[in-house]
Amino acid sequence: MSRAMQCQSCLPRGSWNQLHQFLPGGRGTRSVYLCAASVPGTAGSFLRKILPSSSIFLPRGCAHHQGGSQGRSAQPSSSRHGLSQLRNVAYSDAIKQHQKRLSAWFSHQPNEERQFGPSFSLDAVHVDPVIRQSSMEEILKPSPDLTIQNQLQQPCSRVITLQNLFDVDACGRQVKNVVLYGTVGTGKSTLIKKMVVDWCHGRLPRFELVIPFSCEDLSHSHAPISLRRLISKKYQHLRDVVPMLGASNLKVLFILNGLERLNLDFRLAGTELCCDPNEPVPSSAIVVNLLRKYLLPEASIIVTTRPSAVRRIPAKYVGCYAEICGFSDTNLQKLYFQMRLSQPGCSGEGSVSSSSGEQENLVEMLSRNLERHNQIAAACFLPSYCWLVCTTLHFLYFTRMVPPSQTLTGIYTSFLRLNFSGEVLDSTDPTNISMMKYVAKMVGKLAYQGVMSRKTCFSEDDLQQCFEVEMKTESELNLLEVFRSDVFRFFLTPCMQPGKEHTFVFTIPAMQEYLAALYVVLGEKKTLTQRVGKELSEVIGKVSEDVAVVLSIISKVLPMRFLPVLFNLLKIFPRYFSRLSGKDRDAIAHTMAEELFKEEDYYNDDVLDQINSSILGVEGPMRHPDEAPDDEVFELFPIFMGGILSRRNRAILEQLGCSIKNLAAFEIAKAMKKTVIRKSRKGLPPSELMDYLFFLHEFQNERFTAEAIRSLRAVNLSSVRMTPLKCSVLAAVMGTTCHEVEELNLTSCNLDTSSLRILFPVLLRCKALHLQLNSLGSDACREIRDLLLHEKCVVSNLRLANNPVGEQGAQLLAEALAGNRSLTHLSLLHTALGDRGAEVIAQHLAENQHLQELNLGYNSLTDTAALRVVEVAKKHATLDKVHLYFNDISEDGKRALHSLRMDRDGVRALVFLTAGTDVSDYWSNILNVVQKNLPFWDHERVRQHLALFLQDLESSRRQTASPWRKAKFLRVESEVKKMLGKLQQGTL
Repeated sequence: MSRAMQCQSCLPRGSWNQLHQFLPGGRGTRSVYLCAASVPGTAGSFLRKILPSSSIFLPRGCAHHQGGSQGRSAQPSSSRHGLSQLRNVAYSDAIKQHQKRLSAWFSHQPNEERQFGPSFSLDAVHVDPVIRQSSMEEILKPSPDLTIQNQLQQPCSRVITLQNLFDVDACGRQVKNVVLYGTVGTGKSTLIKKMVVDWCHGRLPRFELVIPFSCEDLSHSHAPISLRRLISKKYQHLRDVVPMLGASNLKVLFILNGLERLNLDFRLAGTELCCDPNEPVPSSAIVVNLLRKYLLPEASIIVTTRPSAVRRIPAKYVGCYAEICGFSDTNLQKLYFQMRLSQPGCSGEGSVSSSSGEQENLVEMLSRNLERHNQIAAACFLPSYCWLVCTTLHFLYFTRMVPPSQTLTGIYTSFLRLNFSGEVLDSTDPTNISMMKYVAKMVGKLAYQGVMSRKTCFSEDDLQQCFEVEMKTESELNLLEVFRSDVFRFFLTPCMQPGKEHTFVFTIPAMQEYLAALYVVLGEKKTLTQRVGKELSEVIGKVSEDVAVVLSIISKVLPMRFLPVLFNLLKIFPRYFSRLSGKDRDAIAHTMAEELFKEEDYYNDDVLDQINSSILGVEGPMRHPDEAPDDEVFELFPIFMGGILSRRNRAILEQLGCSIKNLAAFEIAKAMKKTVIRKSRKGLPPSELMDYLFFLHEFQNERFTAEAIRSLRAVNLSSVRMTPLKCSVLAAVMGTTCHEVEELNLTSCNLDTSSLRILFPVLLRCKALHLQLNSLGSDACREIRDLLLHEKCVVSNLRLANNPVGEQGAQLLAEALAGNRSLTHLSLLHTALGDRGAEVIAQHLAENQHLQELNLGYNSLTDTAALRVVEVAKKHATLDKVHLYFNDISEDGKRALHSLRMDRDGVRALVFLTAGTDVSDYWSNILNVVQKNLPFWDHERVRQHLALFLQDLESSRRQTASPWRKAKFLRVESEVKKMLGKLQQGTL
């Protein structure tokens, strides 16, 4: 059982209903399962209570009382004694077999756990939520002190543990019936699963038998059935044990999970009394009589339900009310994150030491954010959101290669499936509307209005206008009341910002954008005319089909000319409305394009960094309460719209009652080609381009992505922090086509060796590759060598400036130069080559036949190495330009390099801003290089070299007699002096 349970804070009730698939006798899609303890001595006690004393096979060393029939029982017949032994062996085997199958079921992991992160057993990673003892009075009229703020700031009163729920009450009576209630996401199902696991492992010795029921399963059982038959039907291997269930004082615990799915009637007129476990009755009658203590009165019962259904059980039948308060203590939240994120294997592949350090850093940052930012603590009040936070962090930090199905939208969609799969809002309502469909319609509208008005805080008036403005019937008001009591706190929570205590915000900021996107894609954003038109179109369409059949028959008997005209008129309106529906799809595509390419959001961080900041916070001083807040950003909204349209997410939403047809998705994608791709052809800033690439990944439409990527000939992602996830997204999106990329700019992107490995297929297709300022050392140079030696490499311009390449890296790059056939420009400016690195490159340079320009500036080269490179360059067939400025070259070396002539030597060495008695044609290029790289260079060394440039300029100016040349010298001198002045003032 160590791997029996999945680590998450709220599992779907659907997982309860899968149990029968692993057990014999299961017929439907839902199940009831029975557990027996595997505690030494418990099995004997179990058998002793359900079997006649004469039939118990005792282990050696045990004695038992024969009840006055000692002589008669002491000498049983050999045949009866053998039968008793066989029967006891059968019972024991049945219990062991049941435990084995139950363990196998608990080991079954949901797809969400296997896909989005490591799965852990419930024993390894579990934090019990806070359970508070309650009463019917508090349920009917909640105390104002029970707000989230108060529960987070002070310890919860009347806390009770799961093991103490059945202790005696205030009057000294033994509690038999317990109602455990909580809103969606508080962890009811997980808590019950943990309770069963604890009992199986001997940590709940109060009970000798635990029998969990899924109320969703019972709600679909319409044929009368007895209690014993119900259990044995689900567990055939217990068919010999169950008949003895009511024949002894066995300590039994019944678990009724999800009582809100049953419509119970405790009136005698509605449900008759029944005390016989063998009598077939409706399943709801079994539950009612168990709670009445009329059926198996000695049995204990624990019921889990949502708050709206608590009142379905009369208070006189309840011994204890207990509310699951989630992680109302932030220390519980920290403990959960510590256990979840620190587990071995959480970081996937890679160095154990580095991944362990990153895990510890994540936990520390998250802990600090919980302490200083109450809003995320309020979100993690619900254990479900703790799971979402951990899963999102795993996606952001530990994703090395992105599977096609793993997207951020997929995480949120799966999160909703974990909490709302199979859930209806109110089982007593005839509409039987799914909970998620109601949320998409009501909460999605509020979310969309907030996105459009750039608003994240909502007042009570905003909620009333959004939720109650269309309430016209008693049924609608009842549904709203159920939503407020059961689901509201899952999506909306009080704002913790000073001055906004009476407003509400979405529990997780990204959830607002997801629900707004779902609201739009589902087509809920309609005007009154559109809604009436749709309903009228459906009615006329149905009527026209019937009328058309009648008219076709009449026209054969009475050939009247006006009948075909009337027949066509009936079809006009539905056809016209279908065209209007097409306009709606265009509007969705237009909304997506407008939100995706908003110019006011162009220079924000990319969306992945925004999500990271929302979870881990931003390091630095906190904002003053009086300081004006930044404008709200909703850049995830259009990305979620695209992600929801992917086939996989549509399939999951279909299970939740939110249907998006294939035709609608196809028409929206078709309309997007006119808007999204056209707007993407305009130049986008790096962070916005990263968002666009992430949108294409989320959309999961390979044909659409390929067409969009073909229009991108240059990809500039400079200064974007390229995490392994972003590198994987870039590789996946660019991998949809095979076209050559003119330029890929990854300057200052925090690349490392693993990043180059992920991007390798993309780098092969890039003609100009910018990798400056990435701390790429010798290990990375090994990847670059393999890249340049690859037969499909088309890289012609490679820039590695300001990377610690060193001598070892130079050796690898020299090997690449010798075998490469595409490279024409190579920049190794400021790469710590030294003389030995330059010598190695010079040795292999002769084997290269294509290089045209080589930059070895600012590498501490002396005369020997510089002249050696130049001598090789003279003999090179194509190399005509070598950059050697900002090196340690003596006056003699300078004179030797000054004497080079392009027409005579075939190579030009760029060392100074002068060329003899004239200004060098490349002086502006050299100063531009200095200007761009100055923030990353040693200012004192740059000042010394600029002073040397100035001396050389003044010396050459004095040697020339041409006024035109003197003017040119003065102009360049002024630029150098201006740069020196700014450098000394610290303004450059």
